[in-house]
Amino acid sequence: MEAVAKLRNLSISPRKMRLVADLVRGQSVKKALGLLKFEGKAGAPYLHKLILSAVANWRAHNPGEENLVEALRITTIFVDGGKVLKRMLPAPQGRAYRIRKRSNHITLVVDIPEEVRDSQDDVMNVANTLATEQLEKADNNTSSSDSIENPKEN
Repeated sequence: MEAVAKLRNLSISPRKMRLVADLVRGQSVKKALGLLKFEGKAGAPYLHKLILSAVANWRAHNPGEENLVEALRITTIFVDGGKVLKRMLPAPQGRAYRIRKRSNHITLVVDIPEEVRDSQDDVMNVANTLATEQLEKADNNTSSSDSIENPKEN
């Protein structure tokens, strides 16, 4: 099951943030965190924190699947434009230039690839089958030992 994390109104231009988002799109979470740790761009620390938040959200939605955290991948990441603060800069001859201070919204989705999930289901089915067989053997052994002990008690 996928998990979503959103960061809203980050005061970095969407164009600059998309450069960082393109680095981690489609990567595993572990690799993306490693890339962002040493990335020099201004948006890298914010995206690093957002990925950690998405992983925490995934853990909260999938409590029994802690062993699959290593397989998480960034399936979707997109950067949208947010509010634009408009400021004026004095210019020659009484004019003014407009300065646009842009912000952005980031949406990040992490999930486990289908092939990993299918293989994990297969492993769980085999494990359940083996556990059931062992329980049946244990029940058979205790029932046969009970029948042997009962005549001695009489």
